Amino acid sequence: MNDHAKQEHTSNIRFHRESKIFDPKDGFAPLIDPLSVTDATVARHGNQWWMCAGGKVKGKDGIHLFSASLPHGAPLSATGWTLTPDANNTTRVEILAGYDNSRLWDLQGGRHCPCYVKGWDPRRNVWVERIYYAGAADHFWGPYTIGYLEWDGSRWVDQPTPVFLANQNWEHGSVYEPNVIYFEGKWKMWYVAGSNQKDHIVQGFAESEDGHSDWSQHTVFIPETEKVFDFCVFPGRQGFEAVFSRVWFGRGAPPSRSGLWWCSAKGPYSDFTRWSEPVQIMTADDRGWHTGPWKPSAQHADSDLSRIFVFFDGMCQTEGPAAFPYAFTLGCLEIDRPV
Repeated sequence: MNDHAKQEHTSNIRFHRESKIFDPKDGFAPLIDPLSVTDATVARHGNQWWMCAGGKVKGKDGIHLFSASLPHGAPLSATGWTLTPDANNTTRVEILAGYDNSRLWDLQGGRHCPCYVKGWDPRRNVWVERIYYAGAADHFWGPYTIGYLEWDGSRWVDQPTPVFLANQNWEHGSVYEPNVIYFEGKWKMWYVAGSNQKDHIVQGFAESEDGHSDWSQHTVFIPETEKVFDFCVFPGRQGFEAVFSRVWFGRGAPPSRSGLWWCSAKGPYSDFTRWSEPVQIMTADDRGWHTGPWKPSAQHADSDLSRIFVFFDGMCQTEGPAAFPYAFTLGCLEIDRPV
């Protein structure tokens, strides 16, 4: 795309508002046990907008998944989200799924970066709903493998083994941040490989007919130099769109290209050069309640396909001494897409 076309493309994006949804500083009343809510994946579930999110819970080790929703029949919005309480104790958040089957590969390090997707399972000849996520057997910092929860009609069921593991040298033994869609008979996954601590993150791609086994060759989608942490693909008005994050794990202030970016393509291509020139839609500037956004989950508005709601993670400084002096927040950016 030439410079003039890129300028026109950028000017077609209109920014409407940026909203905070969950922040530990505000608390999570009436619930008493959530400590953080982050890593949202947003989808329509029945006649209701719903999100799966992750976070810390008082009295429980590790990172757990739980849910929030808008009222039944309500249009997609950045506001009005309510965490789902436990049916047996409505002052506490409901943990989405137990660990009876999966504890050996995901309990110690927790469940991270969930992604909801519905697709066809040819092994059983049924449509299935899954939440893919990264789990760690030993430690919060990984190394990670990727597995899923599956909806059985009444509850989310954990699985005894992960379904996607690092098998290439460039993956450095760890795969996480899955973004999965189902399209034309394939479960397509964009994911991160590498290590945050070592500032080595590569965006990879693979696909499978059943989303469980026989994954294709793991290929580099975006190289390590680009620092792309998430690549969230969703159906667009024409073809497909994606919102992705560029992150900064180095010392000093993040470079100007850190933040959230938007691009589009005719199909959900595994070759990044076939996607449009990316347009930055949010920087990593400190907004007080967040800085350095990542983990986008994007959906079009119900009645206006030009409007996009981009849910994202943020991080803010906490007061007082702490081993990890930051809190994780969850927000939403509303934009109108380029035409």
